[in-house]
Amino acid sequence: MHPILPAALLSLALATPALSPAAMAQSPTPEAPAAAQEGFRVVNRTGQEATALYAVRSGRPDWGSNLLPRPLAADAGYRLRPNPQAGCRFDLRLVLADGREAVSRNQEICGGREIALEPGAVAAAARAVPVPTPPEAVPRPGVRAATGTGFLVAAERVMTNRHVVDNCARVLVRGPDGRNHAATPPARTDATLDLALLTVPGLTGPFLSFRQSPPVRRGEGVVAYGYPLTGLLSSDAKLTRGEINGLAGLRDNADQFQISAPVQPGNSGGPLLDMQGNLVGVVVSKLNAQAVAGRTGDIAQNINFAVKGERAAAFLRAAGITPTAATSNGTDRSTADVGEIAGRSTVFIRCEQ
Repeated sequence: MHPILPAALLSLALATPALSPAAMAQSPTPEAPAAAQEGFRVVNRTGQEATALYAVRSGRPDWGSNLLPRPLAADAGYRLRPNPQAGCRFDLRLVLADGREAVSRNQEICGGREIALEPGAVAAAARAVPVPTPPEAVPRPGVRAATGTGFLVAAERVMTNRHVVDNCARVLVRGPDGRNHAATPPARTDATLDLALLTVPGLTGPFLSFRQSPPVRRGEGVVAYGYPLTGLLSSDAKLTRGEINGLAGLRDNADQFQISAPVQPGNSGGPLLDMQGNLVGVVVSKLNAQAVAGRTGDIAQNINFAVKGERAAAFLRAAGITPTAATSNGTDRSTADVGEIAGRSTVFIRCEQ
């Protein structure tokens, strides 16, 4: 909360009471039609029927959704048409009728239009072993709590807003894999920027890359990602799309952007990404339309703010962490693809008071 206009600026921490699929599957036939030149064909050479097929871009941490509408017989093929921006490297997985799996990773699909999963790729299905949540990371029922969002910037390090973790007796972080972790106090904070850096032992995942160039321009598309209105909306993350409206924040605050991506309480500390999936800001606040209407007689619409990524990167360097840098000179991704990038690194934060 900034002192310059406290009634009009609404922080976005939320107080609580005491492949898209990477590929589109088509035509499950033993022989691919000659006219189907786009995409690639996965052939089941395992010697038995497959009940599920997964195909995702290489490096994705999850397998997405099953692409088979019905079982795939031995020696049958299934044609896939990747999204245009999915790239040429895919990880493939067949689940067989006896529960075993055939997995082939980092397959080049742009040059080779047919990929066979052979018996040598078959192994026993991995059994998920539940990892118990340590007692210090179990949420305490009946305590007053607030929630917000953060994201991984280094190993076991999470960036968020200072107001999300201010005056917390305990901070819990739920990682992208759904596991809870307890942050180790104290957090490193910057009151002017409203940023905080948490140490979260055991938290793993990819780090978001900070956009280094070119300079951010008005009108650029952005995606905000986070956990708004927890307890009212569903517990999964939410994505909104908008634009950079202004290169300064409230009353010419040079540390912030004004954005049109809709945000709500609970979005505080979440990443703001450009359309290539690089971080350009940290969501921090929205204009309180009711307070502004009381002062001006007019209702402000969808005026939100984010700390500039370059300021957040400087904050990290001051803390002894070198942020991952990237340039945004390539082709824009779809909103869904940007959301997938954000989802691998974004965390839910619970502040118990």
